[in-house]
Amino acid sequence: MEEEIRECYSETISLSNDDLVEMMVLDGLFTIELFCKVGNLSPSDPDDPIFNLAWVFANILRDLFCFENQIPFFLLQKLFDESKPSRKDSDSSLAKLALDFFRYALETPEQVLNQDFTTVEGKHLLDLLRWSFIPKPYDHSPQEEPRNVRPLVQLIKYGKKPLEGTRKAMQKFVAGRKGNTSPSPEFIQSTKKLRQAGIKFKKREAVSLLDIRFCNGVLEIPHIVIDNRRTDLLMNFVAFEQCYSHCSKDVTSYAAFMSCLIRTPEDVSFLCDKKIVENYLGTDDEVVHFFNNLGKGVAFDIDESYLRKLFKEVNEYHRNMWYVRWEGCRSKYFGTPWSFLSALAAFILLLLTALQTFFTVYEFFM
Repeated sequence: MEEEIRECYSETISLSNDDLVEMMVLDGLFTIELFCKVGNLSPSDPDDPIFNLAWVFANILRDLFCFENQIPFFLLQKLFDESKPSRKDSDSSLAKLALDFFRYALETPEQVLNQDFTTVEGKHLLDLLRWSFIPKPYDHSPQEEPRNVRPLVQLIKYGKKPLEGTRKAMQKFVAGRKGNTSPSPEFIQSTKKLRQAGIKFKKREAVSLLDIRFCNGVLEIPHIVIDNRRTDLLMNFVAFEQCYSHCSKDVTSYAAFMSCLIRTPEDVSFLCDKKIVENYLGTDDEVVHFFNNLGKGVAFDIDESYLRKLFKEVNEYHRNMWYVRWEGCRSKYFGTPWSFLSALAAFILLLLTALQTFFTVYEFFM
């Protein structure tokens, strides 16, 4: 067991076998007891500072999210099974209890729990929680590989533009590898530029915030709350996907998508007005800064992204100049009632002038 635990970490653990086991058992049992208290499988103390003091619970939650603090899920499962006699009888699996706890902490939709978790075996809690965020129609099955494989660090740093250098490098690499001469999809424009092209934005009712759709010029994006907890969670999701080569990069794709849309405070303000973004992080500038930093130094292959088709369709719509010109005309002449009335008066005047000219010429030739 000790060697199996050590093989799950990329760094060499200097602790002795006894100290390592003691640390893992204490941390693991604390985590399980926390889940059981929220799931009403263990008695709770009304004076428990973990639940009575907001800052204590927030710090514990941050530790549970942290990629560097993860405990192997197989160890948590073993401790959970061994400690069953001390809890109330329940058919709840460890995965369901864990996600129930995170739903309680993050206020995620209850629909995520209406799924079968009997076959779910995350590598750790962060992996399990990330799995629950992936839209099921786009669910990617990771490749078969040994459970205890040291993660391959794939962090690549390029320039100041988020994802720009990585995008170009990855597109050249993928095109050469596949022998594909057709251009790869490009990243989409900002919210402001997409609006200028006539693309509408709509809040999408969905279980997963990754479930983004584009249809008939309407970009449907699920609601996201931006606060300290969720920013910590997204950063750790992206870190895990970057360091582990055998999992899908769905959250990284989402981070790339949002960093494209949100480039100015004006973009944030518009998305907030559309109820797509709910900002509890601070100013609109802070939201821009977060998403721009979330995409920096990230290796991302757009050809392997679950949003590849959406990026292509949005760009094709954006390049259609008819939409761009019509939207520019509409916003200029029909954006307000007064501009509409002015345009209507000008049209009527032009029509009357044309009629007057016609009858003048007609009378001349008659």
